[in-house]
Amino acid sequence: MKRLFLLLPLLLQLTVALCQKPLAPDKIYGVLFEDVQRSKIFPDGKTFVDCIPKKDPKQIVAAYISIKNNPAVRFSLKLFVENNFVIPQERNVEVPKGEDVVKHIKSLWKILRREPDTPVNGSSLLALPYPYIVPGGRFREIYYWDSYFTMLGLLESGEDDMVENMIKNFAYLINEYGHIPNGNRSYYLGRSQPPYFAAMIQLLADKKGNQVYAIYLDALEKEYNYWMDKTDRTRHVVKMPDGSILNRYYDQLDVPRQESFLQDEETAKASTQDKKAIYRHLRSAAESGIDFSSRWFRDGKTLTTIETTNYIPVDLNCLLYNLENVLARANKERGNITRERYYEQIAERRKKAIIKYCWSPSAGYFVDYNFVTKKQNRVLILNGMAAMFFEIATASQAKQIANVVKAKFLQPGGVVTTVNRTGEQWDAPNGWAPLEWLTIRGLMNYQQDDLAKQISERWIKLNVDVYNRTGKMMEKYNVMDTALEAGGGEYPSQDGFGWSNGVLLKLIGLFGIPK
Repeated sequence: MKRLFLLLPLLLQLTVALCQKPLAPDKIYGVLFEDVQRSKIFPDGKTFVDCIPKKDPKQIVAAYISIKNNPAVRFSLKLFVENNFVIPQERNVEVPKGEDVVKHIKSLWKILRREPDTPVNGSSLLALPYPYIVPGGRFREIYYWDSYFTMLGLLESGEDDMVENMIKNFAYLINEYGHIPNGNRSYYLGRSQPPYFAAMIQLLADKKGNQVYAIYLDALEKEYNYWMDKTDRTRHVVKMPDGSILNRYYDQLDVPRQESFLQDEETAKASTQDKKAIYRHLRSAAESGIDFSSRWFRDGKTLTTIETTNYIPVDLNCLLYNLENVLARANKERGNITRERYYEQIAERRKKAIIKYCWSPSAGYFVDYNFVTKKQNRVLILNGMAAMFFEIATASQAKQIANVVKAKFLQPGGVVTTVNRTGEQWDAPNGWAPLEWLTIRGLMNYQQDDLAKQISERWIKLNVDVYNRTGKMMEKYNVMDTALEAGGGEYPSQDGFGWSNGVLLKLIGLFGIPK
């Protein structure tokens, strides 16, 4: 007993160490982090937080503080960083002249592939045990919701093993950190992204059989617990006036995003909101994947009025409806009929609540609901198509939605994210592969095949035309003026690009390349 008593402090320390999350760069490097980000020695704030230290971070910080506090020493901050860190470099892709776009994308998988990681002290990268695909450009890590759409193309390419490896990595992240972070970086641990893990399991089950549901049941339940606030310090759950339960996006932190530190500080200074509140709203928009858009702005046009956590997002709740149904299916495969029925019932309750709060009869479309003002959002965004993608809409609603898509969203290059021009990247004139697929598949689910094909052909043509002009697959596209590049956002348009590759291959597989 005495020996056990003596071991208790050691066991407690070990338990605390296991429960602690890896420190983000602002916590590791302190004043050095702040000085680098505020000095703009790198055009992109993400560069420094992705740097790999060449020696013990404590030694680097101590050396920096010593130099900084010595007025007799003149030094270059940029040179100090270059001497003490490995600076990440983007990989250029050489495209053989005249190479077919399908062949090009299939060759890109090798370039975007990353092997299992080796942990490095002081690096922000969260090491993963299996190979994975990154989006490309400045996005040097796996991303949660991107990966679902990337997987569509991997399956079209016969890369089934890679899809399974990526799903295993996400299950690992759930088990290790309690949720799937935005990406496998320590500075992303405060938030997740749209919960597509259940939809990924459905893709894999279609290939390998229903036993897949049973295999990943534990990970699915942990994912669900995160979103339902049963773990960590999350506050995703909102109890509605009628007692029903819906969810919102909610980052656990209320400080500037480490990868966009200076931009967030400047936004906070220009806003009349409390600093902590606006940092939370900015971070929570990043959790939504829609960073940024008029969708989240109180005035419908200005970033400084962002209020993300006030909204019940229609797409998030459609995704959780799907997660609940997949949990029912997984419990069925395990032979747990009671749990199967439980998840079926709460999925049905969520479906009714989505229709009650997010269906707008006047707009003929599904919208977000502001639970603070108790009003529906007037901004129409393609994310509302999740209600058709996950087959929540009624047949009558689907017809109205199709008319809205045709009248408001349809453009020469596909469908536009919103009709609002704000300068933000998730507004006009931009179109994005994941929302194109959400729209096309959603329309097909309700036999709106002609419109789905029309959108597909326009999107395919735009992607192929841009590829033929530039030799690149882009992160986003200008669907309103197909001769111009997409724009807006916090960084230049990126090429690579995981989800654009995936959706294009899937659509070419369904419809071919229009002539």
